[in-house]
Amino acid sequence: MPEEDAAKALETELEKSRLAQETRNERQVWYFLGYFLFGIHVIAFVMIYAVRHAK
Repeated sequence: MPEEDAAKALETELEKSRLAQETRNERQVWYFLGYFLFGIHVIAFVMIYAVRHAK
């Protein structure tokens, strides 16, 4: 019985750890996506400015 309790506690701890890591990874993906989209817009505005002010 104590071995089953220890195994169950370890399994629960691993699940919590995995869930926390998954949350961190998901947050990093959203940050990456946000920075990427922001960068694309900056580049687009610079190119629009360059085309409109070309002689």
